[in-house]
Amino acid sequence: MIDKIYRTFISVPVSKEIMSKKTMLYSTIDSAKGNINWVRNNHLHLTIKYLGNTPESEFEKVIESIESATNHIPAFKLRIEKTGCFPAPERPRVLWMGVRGVLEPLKVLASRIESNMEALGFPVEARSYAPHITVAKISYPQKTTPNVSLFLNSTYDPIDLEVDRVQFLHSETMSSETIYTLIKSFPLGENF
Repeated sequence: MIDKIYRTFISVPVSKEIMSKKTMLYSTIDSAKGNINWVRNNHLHLTIKYLGNTPESEFEKVIESIESATNHIPAFKLRIEKTGCFPAPERPRVLWMGVRGVLEPLKVLASRIESNMEALGFPVEARSYAPHITVAKISYPQKTTPNVSLFLNSTYDPIDLEVDRVQFLHSETMSSETIYTLIKSFPLGENF
């Protein structure tokens, strides 16, 4: 039997209010001056850990490890505010909405998941965890680098994000569309 391989990741779902703000931010950039790939609203999330290519036969081990990492962490709140980009405004590759507030519970959660995934053989992220919600990606080469200054200077009222669960998902690209499939959701605070 052939073991199917999926691109997988662990994330926190976002609210409809965040999706609405992303739609507002979309209007700040002139799409005629550079190619920007906006994330579909139903694909917006706060990534905890990108696992990458994962054999389907490993899903159960990943699920057990996520449960172990999340079962004693209570739900918590974050604040979504401001905008930014990686790596630099002169040549942006990722446009994002900022994650603020009391970040310690999120960092503990991310650290536990990182440790548990490392024990399963997934590589440790080389960069320190920088929480954000990706709203658009920009690929190069292209004739014109998009001007993201209006996006970067956009303001909106902070949005409270209730972090009450973590999700394990896989993505597949079918023709020109990426499909996200929920493998399992893990409520926080169940054993607290």
